[in-house]
Amino acid sequence: MANTDNFLDLGEAHPIDVVETLAQSNDWAFDRVTDDQIAMAIEGQWRTYSITLAWSDYDETLRMICTFDMDPPEDRLPTLHAALNDANDKCWAGGFALWRDQKLMVYRYGLLLGGGAIAAPEQVDQMLSAAVAACERFYPAFQMVCWGDNSVEAAMSIAMTGAYGRA
Repeated sequence: MANTDNFLDLGEAHPIDVVETLAQSNDWAFDRVTDDQIAMAIEGQWRTYSITLAWSDYDETLRMICTFDMDPPEDRLPTLHAALNDANDKCWAGGFALWRDQKLMVYRYGLLLGGGAIAAPEQVDQMLSAAVAACERFYPAFQMVCWGDNSVEAAMSIAMTGAYGRA
């Protein structure tokens, strides 16, 4: 996503300040909701993802949620839940959940920064990149099981892993 070289002195930087600086350097639309929370939008191939990051002093965790609309038909929920389980088995740094009441698919991740650790720009960039990559990877599969009447196996076969080499 971003070249994070030389973009802020980390000294005592608040984790949300790091995120804000990264958002500014990438020209992402963002809103600093509070001192401890920021919301932004990142454009993907399939859709624009709404991303919120919040800092918790209590457990020293930078929490991220990346969401997109998902309101599957009631009869496809068991198949979608099976696809979610399969997708989460393939995601090592975060996981998906369906927030049915809000009609949202959510990718969640928490960066633990206990003991005075600092959120480096590279860590935040990697966290955001991983979220968007996971959503881009599995979005078509979730669509296929919800509206394409596909099996989980068929839908997940299109959720490719990262490409190797170049064409």
